[in-house]
This record gives sequence, C-alpha cells and structure tokens, in this order.
Amino acid sequence: MKILIYIFFGLAVGLLIFNLFHVDYNAPLAGESFAAVVGVGASLCAIILLAILKIALKIKQKMKASL
Repeated sequence: MKILIYIFFGLAVGLLIFNLFHVDYNAPLAGESFAAVVGVGASLCAIILLAILKIALKIKQKMKASL
C-alpha cells in the first residue's frame, strides 16, 4: 500500500507540473488554459488526499502497535 501511495503521489506531481506548463498566465480561464487550471486544482487535491491517507495509515499503525 505504501508503494502504491508513492506511485500515485509521483503521478499527481507529474500531472501538476505538466498542467502548470500549459496554463496561459495572460488569460488563465480562457480556452484550453481553463482545462489546465482545473488539472492543477485536481492534482493539488490528489496530493492533499494522499498526504491525509499516509498520515491516517501511520496513526493506524501506531494505534495497532500500542495495543
């Protein structure tokens, strides 16, 4: 499970970088640039959710070890 989280984390960071290069900073909400902005937001959400999952698994492991 830990390796899978790191793989998804790497994919999310890769998509974030890819989409940041496709944003037109002069008009970020026009045309194809809007899709890139949505992709950046989705990538950031995925990174945050994966971080929360990793923390939750650490807490679960510590709780299991303390019993």
